[in-house]
Amino acid sequence: MEVNSLNQPVMKLLLYLKHLPRLIKSIMGDRTQTHRSLQQKSSVTLRKPYNYRGQSTYGQTLFNSIAILLGIGILSEPLAFAYAGWIGGTALIVFMGFLNCYTAKILAGIILEDPRLRSYADIGRKAFGPKSTALTTIMFCLELFAVSVAFVTLAADSMHEVMPAYSSNTFKIASIVVLVPLVFLPLSILSYTSILGICSTLLIIVVIFIDGFSKPDTPGSLRSPAATSWGTGSMTELGIAFGLLMAGFSGHAVIPSLARDMVDPSEFDHMINWAFVVTTFVYGVFGYAGYLMFGRNVSDEISKDLMSTPGYNSWMNEIALWTLVSTPLTKFPLSTRPLNLILEIMLGIDDPISFQGGIKSQSDTQLSTARRLSNRIFFIVERISVPALSIMVSVLVPEFSSLMAFIGSFSAFMICVIGPISAKVALQGRCSLIDASLLVIATVMATWGTLAAFWTA
Repeated sequence: MEVNSLNQPVMKLLLYLKHLPRLIKSIMGDRTQTHRSLQQKSSVTLRKPYNYRGQSTYGQTLFNSIAILLGIGILSEPLAFAYAGWIGGTALIVFMGFLNCYTAKILAGIILEDPRLRSYADIGRKAFGPKSTALTTIMFCLELFAVSVAFVTLAADSMHEVMPAYSSNTFKIASIVVLVPLVFLPLSILSYTSILGICSTLLIIVVIFIDGFSKPDTPGSLRSPAATSWGTGSMTELGIAFGLLMAGFSGHAVIPSLARDMVDPSEFDHMINWAFVVTTFVYGVFGYAGYLMFGRNVSDEISKDLMSTPGYNSWMNEIALWTLVSTPLTKFPLSTRPLNLILEIMLGIDDPISFQGGIKSQSDTQLSTARRLSNRIFFIVERISVPALSIMVSVLVPEFSSLMAFIGSFSAFMICVIGPISAKVALQGRCSLIDASLLVIATVMATWGTLAAFWTA
C-alpha cells in the first residue's frame, strides 16, 4: 500500500492541513492578480535564502524529515526487491533516494527565494499560473484517498493474521464502527497518534531482525537465506517495483513548510542530504532483510509472513502486529481530513464549530434553523461517506502492493519529481540536460508503474 506510503505520515498531513484553507480559497476565487505579482521578474525575487525566523533546529528538522519519509511503505520494500532482483532493487532504491533528494532541494530553493510563497501549491501557482492550484489539490486528494484505502487494507490484513477465523473483508467492513467516530474528532487529539506511528515503524524494523537471526532454518531466516535472484522476473513486476520503492519517499508536500521553519534555512540542503541517506539506508536494509528471509515468496506485507511462519517468538510478533492494526486506524482520520474540508467547502457546509463546540460566528447566527439543520445532516453524511468509500475500494482492490504501487507510480512521481523539476524549468525559462533526462525517466517510470499497478489490481 501507502504507504507505504501511502504511504504517507501524520506530520505530513498536519503541515499540509495548516495551509489547506488558503489553498482552497485560491481554487474557489480569482487569483490572477496574485499570479501576476508572483510572476514578476527575477530582479524582485530574492537571490539569497530568505530567513523566515523559523523555530526548528537542524536536528529537529532532520528528525521531522525522517519521520515523514518513513511510513507504512516500508512493509512492501522486500516485495520490491523480490520483483526487481538484487541488481535492479539496489540500483532503483539508490536512484530513488538521489532523485527525491534532488527535487526536495529544488522545492526548498524556490520557497526560500521568495517570502511570498508558503506552500507547495504556491510554487505551482508561481510557475504555472492559478489554474495549477486545482490540479495540485486533486493530486493531493488522490494520494490521500489512496493512502486512506491502504490504511484500511493494512489494518484488516493485520487483524486477519491475528484472528484468521475471520476474513480480511469482514474486518474491513467492521472497521467502519471505529473509523466513523474517529473522523469527527478534532485534530488536537488526533495529532498525538504521530508518536504511535513512529514507534510502530521502529518496532517492526527491530522485530524482523530479531526474527531473522533467531530462526536457524529457512524460510524466514537470515542465517539460512531463501533462494533469491539477481534480476527481475518480468517487466510488469519491474513496473510494480518502481511504485513500491517510490512510495516510501513521498513527502515533498511538506518540504516547503520544513524549509521555512528552520532557524537557519541555509542548512536545509545539508540536512535533507542526511535525511535521505538515513531513509534510503533503512529502506534498503529492511528490503534486503525481508528478501533474504523469504525470497520470491515474500508477501506484499511482510508482517503477514512474520505471523504465518513457524519458529518465531509469537508474543513479540503479535505486539508488533497490534501496533500495525492501531496505527493505520488512528492515522485514517488525519489522511481524510483534507478531503473532508475540501468537500465541505465546495458543498457550502463547512460549519465545524456547530459540531465541535466553540463560539459561533456572526455568519452562523444569520443562518436559518432549517439551513443549519440541513448543513448538519449533510456534514454528518459527508463525514461518514469518506470512510465508507475507502472501505468499499479496499474490498474491491484488496492487494496492498497494488495500492502502494499506484501511490508511488502515479501521485508520488507527479508530486515529488515531475512537479518540482517542471516548476524549476518554468521559472528559469530553460531546461538543462540533467533535468530533461530526469523528466523523461520519471515520466516513463510513472507511466510504466501505473499501468502495471492497474494490470495487477
